[in-house]
Amino acid sequence: MFIFGELFRSLALLVSLVFNIVYFILVIRIILSWVNPDPYNEIVRVIYRISDPILIPFRRLPLQAGAIDFSPIVAFLVLSVLRNFIVNILCQVAGRLG
Repeated sequence: MFIFGELFRSLALLVSLVFNIVYFILVIRIILSWVNPDPYNEIVRVIYRISDPILIPFRRLPLQAGAIDFSPIVAFLVLSVLRNFIVNILCQVAGRLG
């Protein structure tokens, strides 16, 4: 059972790492919204392709005050809660198995 415990611990670390990468991409997306990047740049397109599925559901909510869009902040909060929930469950399962 020790092996399964370590497997779940490693899975918790991997999930945490993926969420950290998503946070980083969202920060880059926010910075790109302040400047006017070339929409045909491949890096910009990849960042938009990764971040759009996360931000689109929050953009449907009325989270704009003038020219300021608060949907990335709400996305950060929801992703943070989701990350804590998933990682805590995986760590608890790892603790019980190993």
